[in-house]
Amino acid sequence: MAAIKETEERGEFGSSLGFIMAAAGSAVGLGNIWRFPYLVGENGGGAFVFVYIICVLFIALPLLFNEIALGRKSGKNPIGAIRDTGGNKFWQLAGVLCVLVCFFVFSYYSVIAGWTVGYIITEIINIPVDFAEFVETPMYVIPLTFLFILATILIVLGGVSGGIEKASKFLMPVLFIIIIFIAGRAVTLEGAGAGIEYYLKPDFSKINPAVILQALGQAFFSMSVGWGLMITFGSYLPKKSNIIQSAGWIAGMDTSVALLGGLMVFPALFALLPGKDPAAGPALVFDVLPKVFDAMPGGQVVGALFFILLMVAALTSTISMLEVPVSYMIDDRKWGRKKATWTIGLAAMALSVPSALSQIPGTFFNSLHINFFGNPLQGFFGIMDFVFGTFAVIVICLMLALYTGWASKISDYADELKLGAPNFKGPFRIGWMFFVKWICPIVIILLILNLVGVFGTAQSA
Repeated sequence: MAAIKETEERGEFGSSLGFIMAAAGSAVGLGNIWRFPYLVGENGGGAFVFVYIICVLFIALPLLFNEIALGRKSGKNPIGAIRDTGGNKFWQLAGVLCVLVCFFVFSYYSVIAGWTVGYIITEIINIPVDFAEFVETPMYVIPLTFLFILATILIVLGGVSGGIEKASKFLMPVLFIIIIFIAGRAVTLEGAGAGIEYYLKPDFSKINPAVILQALGQAFFSMSVGWGLMITFGSYLPKKSNIIQSAGWIAGMDTSVALLGGLMVFPALFALLPGKDPAAGPALVFDVLPKVFDAMPGGQVVGALFFILLMVAALTSTISMLEVPVSYMIDDRKWGRKKATWTIGLAAMALSVPSALSQIPGTFFNSLHINFFGNPLQGFFGIMDFVFGTFAVIVICLMLALYTGWASKISDYADELKLGAPNFKGPFRIGWMFFVKWICPIVIILLILNLVGVFGTAQSA
């Protein structure tokens, strides 16, 4: 019998490897390869890397266990998962937010992914591109965005085992091969040592509350906790699967890609553009790195591979972002997979247009601005990214930790984690329950208070 039961539309992963690849794919994305290096550059190099790893181990990983356990215990999408485990309408809001976050982030995240497709083409045909000019040209950006969303739709149409699992088993090894090749090329460049030292040797004097909060926010963003992705993928997981082992692989693969992402960027940057400020912000990958590739022997090939890597990383994430609202429509609205996927995918295409146009100075979507709890937000893209890609994700993390830790019986979720992992007992079990009930909520509340400016100037995660 096929692993995906087509009559039920919903589906199930055919193997633990398929789950790990799909879930790691959802975690590994532009956050690791585009966002992580520029945050490292803006927050003190190795000091940020050190704090980030601590945040992944002690905050993001316990929350990852939490979401997968909730998903598998319920066998439902984020809204259904909370409802079917006894959560009232208030707690179900966390599930509603998950579905909304995935849909809205999918729409603007695909714009960035469209940039990567454009850069693949320009690197292959060796045409220098001005990043600012490129993103302000909708006749290029919008069709590329639509093309990328279409690729995501076609994979999700294949279902869990036939589409998502198969695609992830192919895309994730490709991603690792390319990233290891480029990182290996970067660290062997003459003069790369300064970049490696900047990246991997922490200067602990640079650690301050802002750096800690940025690292924590990146850990949430990178590990895909707070999105409902892991609840949804957990719901497709057989009871015999070992959640602890699988989550460990997911976290390890995700963190490895982020660390390798930095090894691609900083050694090459210091070797080939000495004196260039590593704190170049979001434009680091699209503006600075093509110049690095131009100065590198065989740079045209390396540059094309790099942007293929970015596109693959984006695709492994958008597959899961689309799957969350699709699974809701299948579970709760009884839609077929085809209808749900096309409807949500086409709606995301329409919503991606304002995000693409907001990069053009003088347009309505560029001029749009709001004050969000003391955070002045400019442009449709920036508003969407902060409200849904940062703030809502952190609120969801808090609500899910409070729901399983306090509103539910947390031992039930510990029992779920023990299925397939008989060694999850004693101090491991007690430690996880303590972190979900106490440590994670306290840390997340501090992060939210920082985001709304309680500690002074608000710091966007």
